[in-house]
Amino acid sequence: MRATRAAVFQYARLGHSEDLADLFGQGLPANLRNDKGDSLLMLAAYNGQADATRVILEAGGDPELANDRGQTPLAGAAFKNDLAIAQLLLQHGARVDGTGDGTRTALMTAAMFDRTEMVDLLFRHGADRDRRDASGQSAPNLARAMGAQATPAQLDG
Repeated sequence: MRATRAAVFQYARLGHSEDLADLFGQGLPANLRNDKGDSLLMLAAYNGQADATRVILEAGGDPELANDRGQTPLAGAAFKNDLAIAQLLLQHGARVDGTGDGTRTALMTAAMFDRTEMVDLLFRHGADRDRRDASGQSAPNLARAMGAQATPAQLDG
């Protein structure tokens, strides 16, 4: 069973969408998580696997299911600056200001890593620039603290 479980997570990571669809058809839970709390959706989204991400979402994968570090798939897509994956997640119910079990939104992540196009996408979906994390920091504050070059002005504008 362990090898099978490991293979399923590799399918998500590597984008084996047809294999995943077959397994979901046989009863595989769409919100299966590994030992780090990463769901199949998190692994597919973080690794830029759009087809696998779509298949998992359509099988009932929860776009708000955070990993053990409190990161959501949307925050992972924001970190990777994958606009297509972020758009797919948002279309399937990811909350633009969702934080899962953590306190940072995808906008905060995008701002910190100077992902200007991602910031624009999240703004188009209603992201709140003034939302605060657990330490009281907003996206503009976090961007400045990380030394981001473009997003601080983008967020202040």
